[in-house]
Amino acid sequence: MRKSALFGFGLVVAALVALGLVILSSASEANAMRLHGDAYFFMKRQFLYLGVGVFFAFFAAWFDYRNWRDHWVLSVLFYVVVFALLWAVFGFKAVNGSHRWIALGPLRLQPSEFAKPAVVILLAVWLDKAGWRVELFRRGALWPALFIGVMAFPILLEPDFGSVMVVSLSGILVMFVAGVRILHLLPFALSGIAVVAWKVFNNANRMARLAAFFGITLGAGSIDGNEVALDAAAKRADYQVTQALIAIKNGGVLGVGLNQSMQKHYYLPEAHTDFIFAIGAEELGLVFSIATILLFVLFFAFSVYIAAKASDRLGRFIVMGMAFIIFFQAMFNIGVVCKALPTKGMALPFFSYGGTNLMSAFFAVGTILSVGIHSYRDTKRVVMRSLRKR
Repeated sequence: MRKSALFGFGLVVAALVALGLVILSSASEANAMRLHGDAYFFMKRQFLYLGVGVFFAFFAAWFDYRNWRDHWVLSVLFYVVVFALLWAVFGFKAVNGSHRWIALGPLRLQPSEFAKPAVVILLAVWLDKAGWRVELFRRGALWPALFIGVMAFPILLEPDFGSVMVVSLSGILVMFVAGVRILHLLPFALSGIAVVAWKVFNNANRMARLAAFFGITLGAGSIDGNEVALDAAAKRADYQVTQALIAIKNGGVLGVGLNQSMQKHYYLPEAHTDFIFAIGAEELGLVFSIATILLFVLFFAFSVYIAAKASDRLGRFIVMGMAFIIFFQAMFNIGVVCKALPTKGMALPFFSYGGTNLMSAFFAVGTILSVGIHSYRDTKRVVMRSLRKR
């Protein structure tokens, strides 16, 4: 492990956070003024979340990641607490038809954001302890798949398809990196796809989003015979992406200038959350788009290097899982905004307004750093011992 890799990783994260704050300060202004009468309402809260997130990152980096395995009760406890919180959300009022948040006074906690790292850590510990037995169906595939499924079930009921997708795919990636046989993974992957497909095709709003993406007019009787509602929902879904594409087109190569976006003035819904990338592209142009994508690619590349140089299998599993959580969300969000993927609400890490997502992202960053730092120290100790023997 080279110290320069850790330094480079930290610089990339700092650049993402700084750029995210700059874009959010502009993208959130109009909605903050309209909803709260304070242009800096969302920024004030984001800085509060940022402070908590940085604390999470420092704590996770200081915490020796091997404690998750050596004191395995910690990983189980983390999993169980998050699982309990996922059920607790149903005791709170639904927002836009979904039970995703626990209201804590003026603040809202979204437990599904912490379900992602909780699953990665438990799977990493389980598969590391399994050793060569990961090639066996029961130890390597059945139990890990159950861990994923049990956590994904209450998230699916909320419903929050985006988080289900991230939890499932990050878990499968950890299993694949650990050496679980693809033939053992395949039945569970296909089962998960079947469940998601069934939920999509039995929900008018989700069908409308797919129809908007593929440009399909839904006929009468498609879902409960509700043709009018489906077509109206399809138009609403298409409207958001259309406005995002207008913002990107307006930005051109160099953009219209910071804080000069027109689309953020009530034309583009969720301008400061799910579609913040479009506002950045409008104000800072293609330069912003390329720089943002490049930074996330560098984030993942540095993470892969840290994983490759980790002292043990556990570190490699954890880093790959944590890095994938952030990288996948980023690429999926950008894909939706650019209409390369069907519309699905998913935050852009380090950019979108939201406390729980930011804290979860910083926890993932800190955990990756923990693997890097402790692996670097292990390497340094080995070198020092060899020099002393000489």
